Amino acid sequence: MTRGSLRVRLSLAAAALITLALIVGGAGLFLIFDAALDRRTSDELNHTARLLAGGVGFNAQGNLTVEQKPADPRYAVPYGGLYWQIDSAGKEPLRSASLWDKTMALPGIPTAHMQHHVTIDLPGVSKGALIAVVRTVQIASARAPLVVITVAMDRDQLVASRDMVFWLLPPSLLALALSLTLAMAAFVHRALSPFRTLRSDLSKVHKGQDERLRGTYPSEVQPLVNDLNRLVSQQENALVRAQAQAADMAHGLKTPLAVLNALARHIEDNQPALAAELDEQSEAMQEQVSRTLARARTTSATGLQDRRTLVEPVVTRLVSAMKRLQNAKQLTWRVEVPPGAVYFGAEGDLLEMLGNLVDNARKWARQEVNITVVTSLRGGSITIEDDGPGMSPAEMSAISRGQRWDEAVSGTGFGLAISLDLALATGSEFLLSPGNVGGLRVMIVWGAA
Repeated sequence: MTRGSLRVRLSLAAAALITLALIVGGAGLFLIFDAALDRRTSDELNHTARLLAGGVGFNAQGNLTVEQKPADPRYAVPYGGLYWQIDSAGKEPLRSASLWDKTMALPGIPTAHMQHHVTIDLPGVSKGALIAVVRTVQIASARAPLVVITVAMDRDQLVASRDMVFWLLPPSLLALALSLTLAMAAFVHRALSPFRTLRSDLSKVHKGQDERLRGTYPSEVQPLVNDLNRLVSQQENALVRAQAQAADMAHGLKTPLAVLNALARHIEDNQPALAAELDEQSEAMQEQVSRTLARARTTSATGLQDRRTLVEPVVTRLVSAMKRLQNAKQLTWRVEVPPGAVYFGAEGDLLEMLGNLVDNARKWARQEVNITVVTSLRGGSITIEDDGPGMSPAEMSAISRGQRWDEAVSGTGFGLAISLDLALATGSEFLLSPGNVGGLRVMIVWGAA
C-alpha cells in the first residue's frame, strides 16, 4: 500500500476507531466485572449471615449461642480470609475461629432491626481491608436484645481475581482488535474493488486497447464512469476537430503559397531582392504549416493512449529509405538497436521524429551517421549523431525556441524544432549536445531511462 492511499487511510482510521472502542469497552468491562464481583461476594456473605441468623439465640445464662456454623474451612483457620462475628449489647460476642484474637469493630452498632443487609468496608484483621455484610436479628422473645451479625472477607482475595482479569483482558482485547482490523482491511479492500476495476479499464483506454470504459459498476461509481466516458468522447471529438482544422488550414494556404512562389519566379529577373524576400516568407509559412500539421497528428495519435512501438522496424525502414537519397549512398550508417527495444508511444510519432532527425543528420553528415538505441523495462533513449559541422550553444538554444537553424540547406532547422514539439507532446525528453564524431548529437529519452 502506497502512502496517501485511500485504502491505507481507511484501514488506519478503522484500526484507530476499533482500538479506541475496545479500550473504552475494556475499561467498561473491567468496571462491570469489579462491580459484579463485589455484588457476588456480598451475596455469598449475606447467605452466610442468614445462615447464622437462623441459628442464633440466647442460652439460660443469657449468653449468645449459634446452632449451626458455616461449613467453609476458612472460617476455622486463623486469618483464613473469611470471618463472622455476632454481637449483642452487653453480651460477649461470638466469633469465628478465623478471627483468632481479633474482633471486627463496626463503625456503629445498629440499634434498630434492618430488613435488608448492608455491605460496608472494615479495617482488615491481619492486613488490607475487609468487605463485610451486616444484618440484624430481633430474637422473638420478651425483652431480647438486638443481635448484629457481621460476615466479612479479605479484599485481597478479590484483588487476586481482579488482577487475573486485568492480565487476561488486554491480550484478549488486543487479539480482538487485530482480528477486527484485519476484517475491516479485507472489507475496505473488497469495497474498493470497483475502483481497481475502473483503474484497469482506464489503463486499457490509455493503451489503446479499448475506446470506452466497459462493464457494470455500483451506483455510487457509475456516474463517475459515465463522466469519464463523456470526457474521453469530448477529447476525441476535440482532437478530430483540431486535426481537421489544421488540415483545412494547410490546404487553404497551399494556393496562396503557390501564388507567392509563382510571383517570386515572375519578378525574379527584374526584382531579385523582392523575389528572394517572397521566397523566404513563403518557405517560412510552409515550414510553420508543416510544424502545425505535425503537432496535430501527434495530439490526435496519442490522446489518452499509452501505446508501445518496436523501435527496430522503424529505424530499419527509415535508414533503408534514407540510403536511396542524395549524398546518402557514400555515407557510413552505424545502427545499434537491440532486438525488442520498445518506444513508449505511437509508431507514427516515433516515425515523424526520427524521420526529421535522420534526414537532418543525412544532409549535414560528411562521412557517417550513428544511430544508437538503449532501452530498459522502464524507459529508453535513441541517439542520432553525425560528423557534420555541428551547432553552437546559441544555435541549440534557438532550436528550443522554435527558430530555424540554418537557411542554407533546404528543410534544415524546422525538422529539429518539429521533433522537439513531438517529443514534448509525447512526454519524451529532447536533448541537443556536441557529438562524439564532431557533429551534432540529438537524444530522445522516454520513460524513466
